Amino acid sequence: MEDEEPSPIYRLPDDSFHQIFLSLPLRDIMICRCVCKLFHQIISSPSFTDLVSARPPLNLIALRPPHHHHTHQRLAAAAANPCLHVYDPDQNQWLRFSLDFLPFRFPHPVASSLGLVYLWGDLPDSPESNKSLVVCNPLTRQFRVLPQLGSAWSRHGSVLVDSANRVMVLTELAALYFSGSNQWSKFSSNLPSKPRSPVMVSNSVYALCDVGSPWRSQWKLFACTIADLKSSQNWGRLERHEWGDVFDILKRPRLVRGTGNQILMVGGLKSSFSLTALCSTILILRLDLDTLEWDEAGRMPVQMFQCFQGSSKFKVFGGGEQICFSAKRMGMMALWHRCSGKMEWRWVCGVPGYSDGLYRGFVFEARFTSLLP
Repeated sequence: MEDEEPSPIYRLPDDSFHQIFLSLPLRDIMICRCVCKLFHQIISSPSFTDLVSARPPLNLIALRPPHHHHTHQRLAAAAANPCLHVYDPDQNQWLRFSLDFLPFRFPHPVASSLGLVYLWGDLPDSPESNKSLVVCNPLTRQFRVLPQLGSAWSRHGSVLVDSANRVMVLTELAALYFSGSNQWSKFSSNLPSKPRSPVMVSNSVYALCDVGSPWRSQWKLFACTIADLKSSQNWGRLERHEWGDVFDILKRPRLVRGTGNQILMVGGLKSSFSLTALCSTILILRLDLDTLEWDEAGRMPVQMFQCFQGSSKFKVFGGGEQICFSAKRMGMMALWHRCSGKMEWRWVCGVPGYSDGLYRGFVFEARFTSLLP
């Protein structure tokens, strides 16, 4: 039996494939990569990723797995099929990026910037103390291991990123900083309490700290430039007389990075200043870091907030103009995002993950970013 003639498509030059794929939206290019080995090879090639890397990204919301799995079955499933679950608000659908190209046990994604995902991982034959941060791009399936860190940093540190080469792991007592060199720089942080929801914007880091008593929390905003952190200078409390009681009106406030040079503060809006005050809704305040002025960015509709009233705590994550809210045993998330030129609230259903419903995550701007060596 004579060998069959290969399909004529295999005789097309790469330039022709490039022109065809470049005429498609980024979302369709991602789908085409999964059609066959030929398409995957062409779309994943450095020559094509260089051409498509300038495309506007897909603004997605990625879920973080919980720190602890509760059953051996979930451990086995996570090890056999590691993946990143993401939500596409524009298409109202869930997507799944495989992480099976990573040679690590139970990769734990924690942050993202410029199309790259940062995750904790350890090699199969290494002890837990050898846990390191790994940077990867699920679209190009490239990865690089950052200098090794101990497991204590992965358990207690918050990972902050604002570019491909600027990474910080922050705790109450110390901070690690990495900017593309071959080692981490360690600095004392000397914060008054464990930093809550720190964010990195431009050349500064911002965090909420509780300076109150064991009986009554009192949240304040602290800031420190990276240059000051390197010179072992303490964090400064960022406050203005004009702000009044902005930190007292919110229950359990959190910070989220906003758009441009802005940060958002999110929390339950107290009905009064008493210790047992109930919340009437969830409020989103916006701080312009150029003018240091606050304004109200959003307020959860009362009917939506009623679903959160029965939960003792909720999680807030996202950034820019996409903020998600989750609570235990809800099975869905509330989303505040821009749609048709204005900010809207809606429910996100079909959330994959874990039964407690207390979801965590981060914004993932999916793009074919090349991973620099």
